[in-house]
Amino acid sequence: MPVVRDLRVLLRLRDFRRLLSVRLLSQGADGVYQVALAAYVVFSPEKQTSAVAIASAMAVLLLPYSLVGPFAGVLLDRWRRRQVLVYGNLLRALLAAATAVLMVSSVPDWLFYVSALCVTAVNRFVLAGLSAALPRVVDAERLVIANSLSPTAGTLAATAGGGLAFLVRLVASGSDAAVVLLGAFLYLCAALSSLRMAPALLGPDRAPAQPHLRTAVADTARDLLAAVRHLAEPRRREAVWALASMTLMRFCYGALLVLLLMLCRYALAATPDEGLRLLGLAVAVSGAGFFAAAVVTPWAVGRLGPGRWIVVCSGAATVLEPALGLPFATGPLMVAAFVLGLITQGAKIATDTIVQSSVEDGFRGRIFSLYDVLFNIAFVSAAGVAALMLPPDGRSVVLVLFVALIYGGVTVAMARCEARRDSRGGDVSRETSPPR
Repeated sequence: MPVVRDLRVLLRLRDFRRLLSVRLLSQGADGVYQVALAAYVVFSPEKQTSAVAIASAMAVLLLPYSLVGPFAGVLLDRWRRRQVLVYGNLLRALLAAATAVLMVSSVPDWLFYVSALCVTAVNRFVLAGLSAALPRVVDAERLVIANSLSPTAGTLAATAGGGLAFLVRLVASGSDAAVVLLGAFLYLCAALSSLRMAPALLGPDRAPAQPHLRTAVADTARDLLAAVRHLAEPRRREAVWALASMTLMRFCYGALLVLLLMLCRYALAATPDEGLRLLGLAVAVSGAGFFAAAVVTPWAVGRLGPGRWIVVCSGAATVLEPALGLPFATGPLMVAAFVLGLITQGAKIATDTIVQSSVEDGFRGRIFSLYDVLFNIAFVSAAGVAALMLPPDGRSVVLVLFVALIYGGVTVAMARCEARRDSRGGDVSRETSPPR
């Protein structure tokens, strides 16, 4: 089986295995940390959570990073990416430990959110560095399968981390602070694992610069404009359409996540603890969908191309999302969690492959940082729209149909992009060059 053969080849590559181990530990810690935050903010028995409160929390955690994210991208193309992974994970370990202290202290909520915001900001920085570094440890021929295995394995690690968080919370009698401390320990392990790679291995190729803050800020606008011009070149048109499509699909995912949180908190469970367990089951089922995407996507991309696979994913979501979501029942929602996990991750693998194959190494950090900013803005915007549409118990036919329309629009737009590319005899953005 070609996929199994390629996986075996990838796992024989020492540097790929080391980069993958950093991702697994880092995203496993993310899963632990996110479950602790969800339990503390949404499922605390003493809190009457609303969709507006969830949207406000997402805005506090993500929007500030959307403003500083491009600066992180510029630095990713200046600093050694391996050093980013080391110090970024060390910083997150310290910040997560601080969050645990705040949870057990009588402090204002805003101070807790500031701590969580800092962890989230560094998290996006690390994830962008991992994506930009991947082409440095695999050859171009296996980039699609690497994009299937690495981010999907990271997502599964986050799911496993979430499951571990539920277990620790059960053993620790519902202590969210104990769960956060576990996340801090895993962040520390990720930092130590990063030290096994050579400092220059992950690039960028230019000599690492350590600019003064004033110089970095002054250069940011010029560097970002250069990255945008690089992405806007005609031969990278497919990458632009893929990024736009994935951003809209991220919007859909965010809106449905808020809907699921409200359903688990109120409509489908009798108590907050029961709702949290139901949410955990949905996350686990969605993780199975992510795993299925890792298996199916390389085969599908090999036969359809990454652009057409995005069309298939969004088209399937257009039909299945309302069919499974409108009953607002536990069984169909679990099936929907699996399907949307497969569809979302499948489209993301294809998008990552298109972007990585289209941009030069010296621009990847900035492009993937902008990619993350688009993701954050879409996610927060989705939470805001969901807050306006959702009733107190989370049952909203209008929101489900609205999301289906967006999926349908993505399907039509991406199909037209692929048709135009075919009429021109192909797109050179599909060509790749091996990492140096």
